[in-house]
Amino acid sequence: MTFEEALAVQPLWVRIWVIWLVIGAFVLPLGLLIWRNTRIAGLVTVAASVVAGMGVQWIYDQLGYVRLMGLPHIIIWVPVVMYLYRLQSNRDLSPWAVRLIWVIMATLLVSLAFDIVDVGRYALGEREPF
Repeated sequence: MTFEEALAVQPLWVRIWVIWLVIGAFVLPLGLLIWRNTRIAGLVTVAASVVAGMGVQWIYDQLGYVRLMGLPHIIIWVPVVMYLYRLQSNRDLSPWAVRLIWVIMATLLVSLAFDIVDVGRYALGEREPF
């Protein structure tokens, strides 16, 4: 079963969340390329999301659709969120850039909340695919 097929049998809210996650982690950060002082943040966020996505796909290929798939997000997005949080306090940023950063951070933080719970459950023994 492909990752897309495994996702297709998940509840509707999970599929909607994954669509929003793709928007919040891959598309919205491209908006940060508009402003000179947020371009690096945009590139870093997109690059980090690509690497995290590759990690998720690798875990899926090795183990299937298991709760451990959130681990790459935890490893990669926690530093990104910390970086974005520090950046948004820069008084030279456009108010729109700050708003965009907050939407991106909120998306990543919600995903991280799911991921931390899932990885914790995996560590506690819930290893079967879901």
